[in-house]
Amino acid sequence: QVTLVESGGGLVQTGGSLRLACAVSGMSVMTNVVAWYRQAPGKEREFLAAAYPGANWKYSDNVEGRFTISRSMVKNEVYLQMNDLKSEDLGIYYCKGIWRGNDFWGPGTQVTVSS
Repeated sequence: QVTLVESGGGLVQTGGSLRLACAVSGMSVMTNVVAWYRQAPGKEREFLAAAYPGANWKYSDNVEGRFTISRSMVKNEVYLQMNDLKSEDLGIYYCKGIWRGNDFWGPGTQVTVSS
């Protein structure tokens, strides 16, 4: 059984930083795709960043240059370092793992950005 659990969300001021973590069990973050998504109030869930096997990363245009995805083989976790946060970064942040062609989602963590 693959499970993902996000942590690290909270309240931050505009221009601040947060580091989210996604703890994964049941699959390796080094050999499978793990991605971060965000769902703002009243909007569709949107892709932010993904970590692929090998040193391959992908970012959406909205966050490239401000957000960085990384992972730990030892902890089997994937991280999202978020810098220069803006009011539009508010939302619930989810991580998704892809294993044997199936998507597995975590419950999400809330990020609130105040001015």
